[in-house]
Amino acid sequence: MGQKTNPIGIRLGIIRGWDSNWYANKKDFGKKLIEDNKIRNYLNARINKGGISKIVIERTLNKLIVTIHTSKPGIIIGKGGGEVDRIKEELKKLTGNDDVQINILEIRRPELDAQIVADTIARQIEGRINYKRAIKMSIASALRMGAEGIKVRVGGRLGGAEIARSEEIKQGRTPLHTLRMDIDYANVFAQTVYGKIGIKVWICKGEVLAKRDLNPNILAGGGKEGPDRGGFDNRGGDRRGGDRRDDRRGGGQGGDRRGGGDRRNTSGGGGRSGGDRRN
Repeated sequence: MGQKTNPIGIRLGIIRGWDSNWYANKKDFGKKLIEDNKIRNYLNARINKGGISKIVIERTLNKLIVTIHTSKPGIIIGKGGGEVDRIKEELKKLTGNDDVQINILEIRRPELDAQIVADTIARQIEGRINYKRAIKMSIASALRMGAEGIKVRVGGRLGGAEIARSEEIKQGRTPLHTLRMDIDYANVFAQTVYGKIGIKVWICKGEVLAKRDLNPNILAGGGKEGPDRGGFDNRGGDRRGGDRRDDRRGGGQGGDRRGGGDRRNTSGGGGRSGGDRRN
C-alpha cells in the first residue's frame, strides 16, 4: 500500500497539514477549488525560476492569503518589493478579489525539500547534463544536510535512448508504510528535445514522535528543524552508530578473534614456531 499511495496524502491529518485552509458550502466548494488550482498554476508559471516548494492558500470571509514557500525569496520580492506588488495585482484580476495578501517564507535547507530537489534535477536534465550525475549530486547534498534517506526514480527516454525505461537510485532508508516517518514527495517533468522525462523524489527526514502542529506555514518556515519542530527525532545515528561496528570489527574483541600472532606461536613447541621454521 505504501508504494502505491501518495506519501503526502496518506499522512494528512497525522503529521502533515493541508495546503488549502478554508471552508465552503456545497454551492461554492467547486468554484473555490478550481480557483486554488488556477492560482497555483499561474504562480508556478509566472515565477518559473523562483525555487517554489509549495503554495499555501487560506481564505477568511473576504480575504485571500497566499503564502509562497521558496528557496529564493529575493527573486519573488524583486527590487524594493516591486515584483511582489505586481504579482498581487495580477492575482486580484485572476480571482476577482480585491483583498489579496501575499506572504513569502524562505526555506533554509532546500536540499531537504523534495519539490526543489526534483526541480533542480529536471533543470539539469533539460540542460543536457547526464541524469545519473544530476541524481547522485542531489542525493549527496540531501544526505550531507541530514536526511535519513532519499530515493529518486526517473522514467522516459533517458539519455535520448530509442526505448523508454525507468531507473531508480536510492540511499539510506525511506519506509513509506511508517506514517510517523516524515517523508517529503514530489513528481516533476523535464521537457527535453526528445520527449518528457518524469522525476519522482522521496526524502525521509526522520520520525515525528510528539504531537505536531499541522499548519504547513509553521513546518517549513524559518528553519525550525530538529526536536523543536514538533517531535522531529533523527535517531538513525543511534541505531546504526559506529560504536557497535568498532566493537564488532576491531578493538579488543575483534583483535583477539582474528589476531593470529599468539595462536601461531603457541600451537607447537618453541622449536616449531613459524619464525624458527622459516629460518
